[in-house]
Amino acid sequence: MIRESIELLKANLSQTIVGKSDAIRLVLVALFSGGHALLEDVPGVGKTLLAKSLARSIAGKFQRIQCTPDLLPTDITGTNIWNPRTGEFEFLPGPVFANVLLADEINRATPRTQSALLEVMEERQVTVDGVSRKVPKPFFAIATQNPVEYQGTFPLPEAQMDRFTLSFSLGYPTEAEELKMLSSLQTGLHVDELQPCIELDTVLELCRLCSQVKVETSLQQYIVNLVRATRENDLITLGVSPRGAVALQRATQAYAFLEGREFAIPDDVKFLAPHVLSHRLIPAGGRQARTIVHQLLDSIPIPGL
Repeated sequence: MIRESIELLKANLSQTIVGKSDAIRLVLVALFSGGHALLEDVPGVGKTLLAKSLARSIAGKFQRIQCTPDLLPTDITGTNIWNPRTGEFEFLPGPVFANVLLADEINRATPRTQSALLEVMEERQVTVDGVSRKVPKPFFAIATQNPVEYQGTFPLPEAQMDRFTLSFSLGYPTEAEELKMLSSLQTGLHVDELQPCIELDTVLELCRLCSQVKVETSLQQYIVNLVRATRENDLITLGVSPRGAVALQRATQAYAFLEGREFAIPDDVKFLAPHVLSHRLIPAGGRQARTIVHQLLDSIPIPGL
């Protein structure tokens, strides 16, 4: 029954997200691996729709932050306000107290505001005026940024990028998908009409089951070899951190579980590596990080095979 929840969730998301099966799988991998997702795409391709549809499908609370240069850290985490009736300060929670948080155009917020997300993404808590408060479980952050428009933006520091389990783009739809999208405006289901198909407790249980998927020692060695190769490559200025290796294994476990297996295989790693590693490294000489990762996948053999 618990595995049936996966198919129900995929089918539910497909009602509003047309023709993006890979994107649906990747966002679910990020969710069930206990991580977060970075969507690097142009405006208008459905990033907000994906986040909102996911929140409604799991019966979770959805919050959206429109990042701008004048956004303050307390606008994200919350702040203490004075209540004249009680004569005391009361905590007013910020939008991070949600199950699915969308930080739209995150690179338009200042570095100070971006850093307000560091603690909550890693520790699942925020600290305001010396008091730490836990956010709801599960907590899943989706951040977006436009890979084309850089005017008036603040690039995310490496520490922030490293907090995202994976990055991907939705891309433009095909002609048939775009036509289906227009037709659905008249006959299809609106995101606000989307009904929950699983409960939050089920999401937590699925996360637990994903963490139990078997990863053979040879496959772990393959992950380590990939990550270490990014640190020793002349085409890369900054390689992937150990957190990246952990993220790749957890994502691999979640992907294998989504595919109906209790064990991971090399193809899982090969599919996920560009999404998990590319945004964590800094290429030299203006090269494309994703291209370098694909080159490493082609050159590094799988131990034991």
